[in-house]
Amino acid sequence: MGARTNPRTSNGGEAVDIAGRPVMVLGPQERRTEHSNVVVMKFGGTSVADAECIMRVARRIVDTYEAGHPVVAVVSARGDTTDELIELAHEISHQPLEREMDMLLSAGERISAALVTMAISELGHDAISLTGPQAGIVTDTAHTRARIIDLKPERVQTALDQGKIVLVAGFQGLSVDNDVTTLGRGGSDTTAVALAAALNAQVCEIYTDVDGIYTADPRIVPEARKLETISFEEMLEMAATGAKILMLRCVEFGRRYGVDIHVRCSFTDTPGTWIIQGEDQPMEQAIVSGVTYALEDAKVTIHNLPDKPGIAAKAFTALAHANVNVDMIIQNVSEGGITDISFTADQEDLPTIRQILEDMRDELKFDHIVTDTDMAKISLIGAGMKTHPGVAAKMFETMASNGVNIEMISTSSIKISCVIRRAFIEDAVRALHTAFGLDVSMVRRSEED
Repeated sequence: MGARTNPRTSNGGEAVDIAGRPVMVLGPQERRTEHSNVVVMKFGGTSVADAECIMRVARRIVDTYEAGHPVVAVVSARGDTTDELIELAHEISHQPLEREMDMLLSAGERISAALVTMAISELGHDAISLTGPQAGIVTDTAHTRARIIDLKPERVQTALDQGKIVLVAGFQGLSVDNDVTTLGRGGSDTTAVALAAALNAQVCEIYTDVDGIYTADPRIVPEARKLETISFEEMLEMAATGAKILMLRCVEFGRRYGVDIHVRCSFTDTPGTWIIQGEDQPMEQAIVSGVTYALEDAKVTIHNLPDKPGIAAKAFTALAHANVNVDMIIQNVSEGGITDISFTADQEDLPTIRQILEDMRDELKFDHIVTDTDMAKISLIGAGMKTHPGVAAKMFETMASNGVNIEMISTSSIKISCVIRRAFIEDAVRALHTAFGLDVSMVRRSEED
């Protein structure tokens, strides 16, 4: 996955990712060991869905401020605002211009920021709302999925120094070409953690409609349990394999810059889940921390591709430069100098993938492309896998005993992912959750013993 690689340095000294896109890297002076007293709070769309919710968020922000913490709050668009704007755009145009989509969609977060600021004012405190560009968020030029390449929080800091609560519209920034950009789905998470890093904040609290990170989706597995802590490495894998709680890039920022992240519920005061550095984890870790799944991926197979050095590199480099995130890759055994390559990517990227590969047909000399959207990805995540052999075998045995066929497999030191048919995903998640002893009832019995 291009987005999950560590930044490297280009010839010009600029930090870039695997596709050559610039990424944000704070200077040494901004990576101090002592945190400031600032608390960054991020509230999702359900948290600001209506007037009652907005007042509840305002009171929570004010409570933190009155406890002695300067507060920067990042807000998402209200409820279904983003989806409604997308639907409206497609009523106007079958293929809306990406630049104009960014102009349109960034409005949702600005509305939320202004309304929460008004609510805080009603509670008797001084607050100011800022757009992403006004908050100093600078991005590359990739519309609808831009990356933060710099953050200049001087205006935010000035407002904090004046004793104001600062509301920042999430999900957006200003490109180096001076165009409004958006950061992709879940981009407000990235806004919040990036601001926390730039301000050297004490903590970044992510408020959502669930009360933490669970061992599985509670809607599918009622016996799933909330985790008190999870490592950044495990959370990165969970975010990359389908967990919807946090955006992948926000977890990357947190790990890179040492930002403590606390995932909490907007509607209760109960503690949530802390995402922490690996060295802070308990000595004895569970073998498996969670089971995740993704339904948004598709499988793409390039048939009858010449099995020659450099062919695959050309194809995947072109996809990376188009911001296509490729996950699993499998190449079949070559027969007569010809092979097939299959990979998974987001379904939304299928039109781009087809266009890029078809444009390269003469260069790559393949026969045809087949896409499959009737698939799902299921994953086991756990830092304890590093020291416990047999996890893969147990996973495959569990799937087989439940009549689930595995089509593709990908592994890392703390993750095993399999591509299966979509129809089997819920049964497979429940079976694996039980097989690896993650159910609440099983954990309770173990603790009693």
